[in-house]
Amino acid sequence: MTDPFPEPAAIDHDLPRHEGLEARIADAILPSLGQMGYHLVRVQVSGKERPVVQVMADRADETAFRVEDCEAISHAVGAVLDVEDPIRGEWTLEVSSAGIDRPLTRARDWNRYAGHIATVDLMVPQDGRKRFRGIAIGADAHEVRLKLEDGTDLILPRGNVRRAKLVLTDELIAATAALTKPSDTDDADGDDADAGEQTAKGN
Repeated sequence: MTDPFPEPAAIDHDLPRHEGLEARIADAILPSLGQMGYHLVRVQVSGKERPVVQVMADRADETAFRVEDCEAISHAVGAVLDVEDPIRGEWTLEVSSAGIDRPLTRARDWNRYAGHIATVDLMVPQDGRKRFRGIAIGADAHEVRLKLEDGTDLILPRGNVRRAKLVLTDELIAATAALTKPSDTDDADGDDADAGEQTAKGN
């Protein structure tokens, strides 16, 4: 019988879900990110007069995300979007790591951080509620599972999840440090890229 909640290694092609403009941007930049050794965590576009395109990424080798990674992704993604031209007028590109209290956009995230506290916002209420908080259990291509504070196991359709993210706790900080392998090129004075550089772009 197939395990409905495979280990992260079994879901290497798991992708975050986007819609509209964000989906077009994600589709455009995914090939370049993959070739460079990165996983896309999320694309988010905010603002109207001068939209901000936020690209959040992980290193595929699971080593620490560095300022140099932000710079490399910014140059590559900026070049792709200049060609694809998905946004009219001026816009700003922001590249960042997912951070410790990361969004849970892929099944691999739910499985990797199972056992930690997460919050989930739904698009359509389930059991009369649109927001849940509990311990992440796991996920597959179709569902995510959460253990609520009363011990109830809750199954939510992934297609109904508007937003999900980890809650910052001491346990999560310790686990993240253990999960993230140090880079061979890291040095004692290096800075993690919790927030990437911003680059103004225009048509």
